[in-house]
Amino acid sequence: MTILVTGATGTVGRQVVEQLLARGASVRALTRDPAKADFPEGVEVVRGDLTDPESLAPALDGVTGLHLITFGGEAFAPLECGPRLVELAAEAGVQRVTVLHGGGPTPLEDAVRAGGPAWTVLMPVEFMSNALEWAEGIRTEGVVREPFTGRLSAMVHESDIGAVAAAALTEDGHGGRTYVITGSEVLTLRDKVDALAAARGRGIVLVELSEEEARQQWQAAGLPQDTIDFLALVYGNTPPEGRTVTGVVEQVTGRPARTFAEWAAAHADAFRP
Repeated sequence: MTILVTGATGTVGRQVVEQLLARGASVRALTRDPAKADFPEGVEVVRGDLTDPESLAPALDGVTGLHLITFGGEAFAPLECGPRLVELAAEAGVQRVTVLHGGGPTPLEDAVRAGGPAWTVLMPVEFMSNALEWAEGIRTEGVVREPFTGRLSAMVHESDIGAVAAAALTEDGHGGRTYVITGSEVLTLRDKVDALAAARGRGIVLVELSEEEARQQWQAAGLPQDTIDFLALVYGNTPPEGRTVTGVVEQVTGRPARTFAEWAAAHADAFRP
């Protein structure tokens, strides 16, 4: 079986590639710039752009499974060409499609759900890799500055998202399902900071910001206003889906979800001076 992975150079895309390789699948990675791609040996790298559906036609030749993201281009705008992408996949004989949910309804996800190959929608909660946003502050000052420090998160290891995707793309029984993918535990911000401190072997101070101070910090970091508003909303009132363990990783893969302590240990160097 040959699986085409779009968004292959992204945080989740790379994990989908890795997990598919572990299952013995033939992997074809789509990227706008193959010269800059860096994948393990055995991955076929092909050129294509999701904003130009016809560019995918050659890459879909012989493909049995397709992993899709819902945005494209430099601005990460939602793809408007979902129906054509689904049509091309069906014409190529693709049997299974996974879609990485983009945080809300999108034309691509709507098109996938409407028909064509068997689909599985992947809805991960907060990525553990988001903690890398704290790396500079921890390295230079030993400090994390965040609002709403009592907020809860069932954050998920990006490798587990890739593992669920790989299972859905290579096994029967996942068609028509929407998987909310979480880790195995619910963590406070203090829990996360403590795990990072243990991993790097040095303490970290957690400073709680007011919402206004946080907005100023995000604005200084160059975040657009809609992103700032979104962060304030989900951090201040995290929806149940973001703070409830689902068990999907274990149900789909047969093993427990990875912990944040495992993630922190693997990335400890990023947080050391």
